[in-house]
Order: sequence, then C-alpha cells, then structure tokens
Amino acid sequence: MRRELAAEFLGTSALLMIVVGSGIMADQVFARSASQPGMMTYPTIEIGLSLLANSMATGAGLYVLIQSLAPISGAHFNPLVSLLALANKQLSAAQSLAYMTAQFSGALMGVALTHLMFSRPVFELASKTRTGPALWISECIASIGLLAVIALNKQKSLAAQAAGVALWITAAYWFTSSTSFANPAVTLARSLTASFTGIAPADVLGFCLAQIAGFFVVILFSKLLVPAKLSAT
Repeated sequence: MRRELAAEFLGTSALLMIVVGSGIMADQVFARSASQPGMMTYPTIEIGLSLLANSMATGAGLYVLIQSLAPISGAHFNPLVSLLALANKQLSAAQSLAYMTAQFSGALMGVALTHLMFSRPVFELASKTRTGPALWISECIASIGLLAVIALNKQKSLAAQAAGVALWITAAYWFTSSTSFANPAVTLARSLTASFTGIAPADVLGFCLAQIAGFFVVILFSKLLVPAKLSAT
C-alpha cells in the first residue's frame, strides 16, 4: 500500500504543479508581452491565451502521469475516482480514505512547490470569485463526464484510458463555464494560490458539492452506461 499512496501523493502533487505552474507562467508571459511599449492590450485575448496554455499543459501532463502511475495505484489523483473505486468494491473504506488523504496532501504540496519555483509565498489565499448556479452546474457536468469517460474506457488499453481522461479535461477547460476543476483535492489546493488558476476559499464548498453531486449522478445511472459495474480505472 505504501507504493500506491506514494504514487497518489506524487501524482496529485505533480498535477497541481502543472495546473498552477502553467497558469502562473502564462500570466507572466502574456502580461509581459502586453506591457511592451507600443503594444495594444487586449485583455480578453490575453485571458484566452492563458487558458489555452493552461489547458494544453494540463492535458499533456495528465496523459503522462496516468501512463506512468496507473500501473502502481490506478492513477486516481482525485477523491471522486477513489470514491468510485470504493463504490465498486475495488478499494476498502480504509484504503479509499488513505488514497484521499494522499491526494489532498499531495495537492497542497504541489501548490507550495509551484509557488517556491516562482518566488511566491508558499501559500496565498486566492481572491478569484467562482460561484453561482451556472458554475455549479458546470462542475457537476464536468465531474459526470470525467467519471463516465473513465467508466466507458475501462476495457481499453492504458494509453487509450490516459488519452480519454486527458482529452476530456482539455476540452472541458473550454466548454464549461467553470473551466472544469472536477476534483475536490484540486479545488481546495487552488484556493491557496492567488494566481490565474485560483478560486476564492469561500467558493470551494459550492464547487466540491457540485462535484460530489456529479459523482452520485454517475453512480445512479451507472447501469445505463455499462452493463457491468463501473470501474475506477
């Protein structure tokens, strides 16, 4: 179990470094470009370019992390996925709790290490407001889609499973109004970065409840998705 928990901790930590680090880098690059003398600034374009860079880095990173760590732990990196494994009796309650503990602690470590790389405080409270019914519905749909992709690709090769998850998240960055957090550990950790990827601490609960609602929708309709029980990996 030590190897599995280490893989979940390191994988979730790396995921947050990718998400937050690419967001900070994109902000720095495009803000610097827009501040050059004689250049016109287009805030909407700058935000779009930052989101593009952020989504591409996240998708690419997810693919590599899943390919590398799935043989060890299943590459959950997400409490929702570990809950799905619990629901399908692939993990015991104690194992699922241990997985989630590793994920939450790894997510926090990922943010801290990213901030150190960019000479920022280890933790900083986010101020970016992300709340309201539209974003909650978005998070619910993003989470449903992620878990459904995992379920529907469970019989395919590891490469296909990794690609399915990575491509879903990349796409969902763009078609959901919330930019698809779809992960309670990621959501909590992103409340501790005052960067492009942050979420105000007061808005974390709403996002997490919406994500959990998505999990229950998938459990409720699992028999319509696949004949057999849903698999977490």
